[in-house]
Amino acid sequence: MNAKDSIFYLGKDHLTAGKALQIARRELKTEIASETLEHMRASSQHVADIVAKNEPVYGINTGFGPLCTTRISKEETLALQENIIKSHSVGVGNPITEELALLMLVLKAHALAQGFSGISEATFDRVLWFIDNQIAPIVPEQGSVGASGDLAPLAHLFLPLLGLGEVVHKGKRQAAQKVLEQFGLQPVSLKPKEGLALINGTQFIAAHAVKVIDRLKNCLDHADIIGALMLEALWGSVKPFYPELHRLRPFKGNRHVAARIKSFVEGSNVLSSHKDCDRVQDPYSLRCMPQVHGASRNAWLHLKELLEVELNSVTDNPVLIDENLTISGGNFHGQPLAMALDYTTLAASELGNISDRRVYLAMEGKYAGVPKLLLSETGINSGYMMLQYTTAALASENKGLCFPASADSIPTSLGQEDHVSMGSISGRKALQVIQNVERILAIEMLTAAQAFDFRDTLKSSAFLERVHTVIRKKIAFTKADRIFSEDIEKAHQLLQNHELIGVYHQCITEKSLEEIDVFHKEFQTI
Repeated sequence: MNAKDSIFYLGKDHLTAGKALQIARRELKTEIASETLEHMRASSQHVADIVAKNEPVYGINTGFGPLCTTRISKEETLALQENIIKSHSVGVGNPITEELALLMLVLKAHALAQGFSGISEATFDRVLWFIDNQIAPIVPEQGSVGASGDLAPLAHLFLPLLGLGEVVHKGKRQAAQKVLEQFGLQPVSLKPKEGLALINGTQFIAAHAVKVIDRLKNCLDHADIIGALMLEALWGSVKPFYPELHRLRPFKGNRHVAARIKSFVEGSNVLSSHKDCDRVQDPYSLRCMPQVHGASRNAWLHLKELLEVELNSVTDNPVLIDENLTISGGNFHGQPLAMALDYTTLAASELGNISDRRVYLAMEGKYAGVPKLLLSETGINSGYMMLQYTTAALASENKGLCFPASADSIPTSLGQEDHVSMGSISGRKALQVIQNVERILAIEMLTAAQAFDFRDTLKSSAFLERVHTVIRKKIAFTKADRIFSEDIEKAHQLLQNHELIGVYHQCITEKSLEEIDVFHKEFQTI
């Protein structure tokens, strides 16, 4: 990253999921361009002018939701903004992670900086202060219906601006007022429209989508590597991954997966040893990895494209276009991401479903040299049998989580908000499913590595040999029953730490593995 790329200009530069994570983690600095600041100041002045003229504009000098026809006096407009944050702080359940809370702050800051929300410079600077100091507000995970944005979660997110609520600072949960006092700061006094600008928006949904993009990409990348390891271990054919086949049905994700797996097994002696065998074709979970993994990649790409639109949008209400035009619209409605997140949840679940099938295949003892239950001596030993019980349980749980939250709508706000997206539930369920898929893939990693060890002296490709070596450095070959949950946890850590992905990038750098660069760059970055 060069010096120019090391600074992100809020409200001006194009935000991606990857950059949002970098900002939230303080790996990428932010600044405000002078023209952006001028636009924000002009927008704030538009609000002041509306208040001065006493023109009825929703949320500035009227009540909220079903109270939109109730006029608010000039003297009460400031109390109105503080009250909306207090009254909308109705979230329940466990707090979201610190990173999700910081992501919400980053996404809201980028939206406010575009200068259509009427936020003041002082309030905006305080939002940035929380990000810069890694102070994460406590935000309950439940309570948003994803319609007027994520009202309840955003209200909790911004309680600390008023010296209310709680935050996590340096790993310690404490009262927000106490933390402000530690830094010698006073609570913010909100100006007209600011409370509404802060709590209207889709930042809870979008923050979850950012994490979905990040974690699902990791699963997708590992699924190809682990699937290739299993293909080799079970003496599978490479022909289903030939480009000649996939040119005839050229879905992007399919072609990407086929090219990756073909490159992963390139140069394998295992492949050449059974090219003339009498096995006509492999089971679908081996043969159809391009089609199944590829379909999940297509869904991931679709969400990524939609998310980038959302990350660079203004989603609060009303929107101040200029001094003559204020629009009370529906940019806060979460449907665009809610539907895509539900689709992506299904895509993630299917990645785990096919992985479970490959785990089952490895147990059968039908493939040359690979013993039943992956142990040479069974009877007194149960071998890897129970690991597939776990993958089956997780895969089944995922299926239950695949019902689309966006298919439901319960009217709120006395009917004013008569269709809602439930996108917050879509985002939470997507991350639950991905968490289960990570563990399914961890178990497949264990079984593929174990089966891989039964190839006698035959060498696989240089890449897969190195992948197997990395796994074996952390998890020993199994000769007899042991506490497999400990192995599962080690494999899960390997997956979370991206160590196998690191082998891939190292091999690319060394030119021992061909980089897949035919229209595939969009799958490689977030």
